Amino acid sequence: MQALVLEEKGVLSLRDIDPPLTVGPDDVKIAIHTVGICGSDVHYYTHGRIGPFVLREPMILGHEAAGTVVEVGSAVKHLNVGDRVCMEPGVPNLSSRASKLGLYNVDPDVRFWATPPVHGVLAPFAVHPAAFTYKLPDSVSFAEGAMVEPFAIGMQAATRARIQPGDVAAVIGCGPIGIMVALAALAAGCSRVFISDLSSEKLAVAEQYPGILPVNIRERPFAEVIAEATGGWGADVVFEASGSPRAFDGLFDLVRPGGAVVLVGLPVEKVSFDVAGAISKEVRIETVFRYANIFDRALELIASGKVDLKPLISGTYDFTEAIAAFERAAAGKASDVKLQIRLADGP
Repeated sequence: MQALVLEEKGVLSLRDIDPPLTVGPDDVKIAIHTVGICGSDVHYYTHGRIGPFVLREPMILGHEAAGTVVEVGSAVKHLNVGDRVCMEPGVPNLSSRASKLGLYNVDPDVRFWATPPVHGVLAPFAVHPAAFTYKLPDSVSFAEGAMVEPFAIGMQAATRARIQPGDVAAVIGCGPIGIMVALAALAAGCSRVFISDLSSEKLAVAEQYPGILPVNIRERPFAEVIAEATGGWGADVVFEASGSPRAFDGLFDLVRPGGAVVLVGLPVEKVSFDVAGAISKEVRIETVFRYANIFDRALELIASGKVDLKPLISGTYDFTEAIAAFERAAAGKASDVKLQIRLADGP
């Protein structure tokens, strides 16, 4: 079948490839409808690696996906042919110590779509464990279903933050994940979420949402805005979602004494870390790596209408234009939040 294949760093092709598609008793086969382009997909395209994960052979890209079940394994009871679904792309070893602790996202054996050497799903079909496949409610489109995966990261961050109703949050970075984190923080009970960036276009997208307050740090320091808004006390929770090493300069000036800093963005290089600044305020520091036990709740929030992700979809490309879609994503157009590729017809 034809797929979008990353041949090597900087080289994409639409060509025939034959990944394994055998349906086991606990699996389902899915006709892929919509796939979102993630920053990690783009990073593999432009750099050929993320940390220890190195592209050494051709790999199908894509892991934010939704589609329709076309075949069901003999032991699967909760899904049927014709069901519209989204898929959690990481499959752990359920016998591992991490999985038994409920931390399957950090299982060293996890197999995650489009993470070398595991193929992704920018192809007509994929086979996936039914346990990590979720039926879409009628109110959720395929495009929204493909947004559950990045929103789950925001949900994981909000859960790690232990938000209390009425908390004030600050988010550094107004990219797709930063906005997802801000929306999840509001859904978790934050009264206000300040979000900072250098891009006025991205901040304008975030500003569409009541409760999200954009701050352009070209015009005013983020710490100054937070201090003014909180009477000099600081934000209850600070999320670092940019991955920029510069974000760590003055990071603890944003947070209140006894508050929390949640690290979501993944810097590509080592950063300086103000240990004294963290200790002097006894700041609780949390980290986020993907998500665990959260996918179904993320889907429920979208289905309820409490979280509307449709404004974040900046463009949709047909599968035949997938390479052009990746070129646009790699160019980093300031007004783009999420680009998607559609492989099938229908809403």
